[in-house]
Amino acid sequence: MIRLQHYFLSLGRDPTETELQAMGQAWSEHCCYKSSKLYLKKYLSGLKTDYTVLAMEDDAGVVKIRDDIDYVLKMESHNHPSAVEPYGGAATGVGGILRDVLCMGAQPIAVIDSLYLGNGRGKKLPGSLNTTFMVNNIIGGIRDYGNRVGIPTVAGSLYFGEEFEGTPLVNAGCIGITRDRWISRSRVSSTNDILILAGGKTGRDGIHGVNFASRNLDSEDKENKKAVQLGNPIVKEPLIKAVLEANRLGLIAGMKDLGGGGLSSAAGEMCLAGNAGGEIHLENVILKEKNMAPWEIWVSESQERMLLAVKEERVNEIMAIMERWGIEASVIGRSTPGRRMKLYYEDSKVMDLPLTFLTSGPVYAKPYKIIKNRERESVLVKDPENFKDDLLGFLAEFNNSSKFNVIRQYDFTVRGNSVIKPISGRPNLEGPTDGAVMRVDDELTEGLAITSGCKVSATEIDSYEGTVWTMARAYRNLISMGAEPHSVVDALNFGNPDNPIIMGQFIESVRAIGEFCKFMKLPIVAGNVSLYNQTGNMDIPPVPNILMTGIIRDYGKSITPDIKKEGSILYLVGWSSYDLSGSMYLKYRNVRPGSLERMNVDDLKRLKEFIMKAISENLILSAHDIGTGGLIISALEMSFGSGIGMEMDISNVSPSRTLNKMYSESGNRIIIEVPAGGEERIEKIGETVFLRKIGFTGGDRILVMDDGINIIDERTDDLRDIWENGLNRLIP
Repeated sequence: MIRLQHYFLSLGRDPTETELQAMGQAWSEHCCYKSSKLYLKKYLSGLKTDYTVLAMEDDAGVVKIRDDIDYVLKMESHNHPSAVEPYGGAATGVGGILRDVLCMGAQPIAVIDSLYLGNGRGKKLPGSLNTTFMVNNIIGGIRDYGNRVGIPTVAGSLYFGEEFEGTPLVNAGCIGITRDRWISRSRVSSTNDILILAGGKTGRDGIHGVNFASRNLDSEDKENKKAVQLGNPIVKEPLIKAVLEANRLGLIAGMKDLGGGGLSSAAGEMCLAGNAGGEIHLENVILKEKNMAPWEIWVSESQERMLLAVKEERVNEIMAIMERWGIEASVIGRSTPGRRMKLYYEDSKVMDLPLTFLTSGPVYAKPYKIIKNRERESVLVKDPENFKDDLLGFLAEFNNSSKFNVIRQYDFTVRGNSVIKPISGRPNLEGPTDGAVMRVDDELTEGLAITSGCKVSATEIDSYEGTVWTMARAYRNLISMGAEPHSVVDALNFGNPDNPIIMGQFIESVRAIGEFCKFMKLPIVAGNVSLYNQTGNMDIPPVPNILMTGIIRDYGKSITPDIKKEGSILYLVGWSSYDLSGSMYLKYRNVRPGSLERMNVDDLKRLKEFIMKAISENLILSAHDIGTGGLIISALEMSFGSGIGMEMDISNVSPSRTLNKMYSESGNRIIIEVPAGGEERIEKIGETVFLRKIGFTGGDRILVMDDGINIIDERTDDLRDIWENGLNRLIP
């Protein structure tokens, strides 16, 4: 406010109401990243590869697959809106991310969602929403928007914790396909482009959305619901078709979606990026309701809108395409020489500001405190009285049980490009996969592998090491499917940055992402920061959600986790200290974790080389990363997908205690199924990795032995029944 006061004093005039509102939008945390920009540049800039087409420049990243075909990807959070209006907030999160990909000239092919939700056990502020209502409506919003617009929701993650009670995190991602010649930039092409606003009408819904997303949640804030946009997937579907048709005919010189900040952000950023200014006539904007003030039109975040920059001689062609698809559109202005944005409303000038000042938001270096465990601290947990009963209880926990109650609400096969789906195996009796694989073109063999999530049980212990765990798990998920990790998008969700401890968590997490990607030679092509995820005085734990994409050169050779044959050999490959810190088992037993095991990324590289070599020689029938729940849950999930049982002896995997061997989630480990007769060869190429034969497949029971003791001996279907119904208490 002091900067603004000095600026307008130097002009010798007061700001107009529209100018103040525009500055409030442009300088919000959501729009200008004032608390995070310094560290994003320090740790994440320059992480590109020779196949990176566009990174951190436009609304989404663009990455080369081969020749002139590219994929476009982005992930955004919609946390605050989903907390106050779960259905609409989640739905418009999907709508917004589809537009981010569309505005790059790409056809969306897949939606990804990573959700962090309450479990009904945490404290809630007075007036906050019921947990069951919130969870089911967030899922319903994603389901209905994606299903109705006809884009499959194919991958993601789901985490339940009392720390997200009243403060849900909704991270929506999208991947699209385009060709070099169709890539559109989020900028005007000259100082004389015509600006067309196309799609949904502009209303008062979504006003001050970015300001709302830049502060702590307050149950008494009466403006909250007004800040949530209203989505309309029935408009979005023809809008996608109209925009893609116009773009492939070469009619669009540049385009940008209207998301956070509405026209204020989209028009200003497009013009400035094209080294131009703009002249906008707000009375030409098609409105939902009468008597909207100029500033309301300018900052409205109403959904389903695209801003197109078009050469004057092509305007009629664009308008004809919009009319044919039933899309409303109007000419609202043009780009101009000089870098000033001038707004008019019914012949009155309501704003005249240089874009360089409008976009020169402050950059903060807020105080931070980094907390590190000085000494290695391990945790010892008392053995349960009965391992079987202990496992049954663990299987029924929300985070360890099947996610079918959510996955089966989504249409993950629409458009016919889903090669690996979120579930695989027997019809109606599938098991979970490590991610999804999508075809990119009818004539190409390449597939895109997709995985997304965050290892919250690790990041809440140590922000740096937990983030490395998150990166490593995404990497293992991709190689378990047979994919070469290819690119990274981050969606960084943190609490109140005014708290030095929270700011320290953010800095450490960003540093971990940067160092991991530099070591693995992975580009970071897009990202999002969501701060102030705090309800009352309770901050969320660090949630650096990672969307990682890989390339499979022949999608027909993709690997799924479900066991393929009886009589196969099971191997455990990879290293671990078998510590329980960072595991879901400690949460289940309500035991305070110790320090987090340091992740060895050199081991991860060797693991990838081994897996790729084994797949190339057809030595892997199925594979599953060891993640949530540890070795025992990963093994069970492989069996659940096929109905084929297994007999395992875990005696030789480690000298650790049985509990640790069963439930530890540390290190880099994958279970692989090898065909009978392949033992000699797999052990030969596995000399550079830690490879242990742990059993074989067959029958209809799960038998687990350790040091000659029978730990588990149960029918596969009995265990599956408990696992499959765990979420019924929360999501009917």
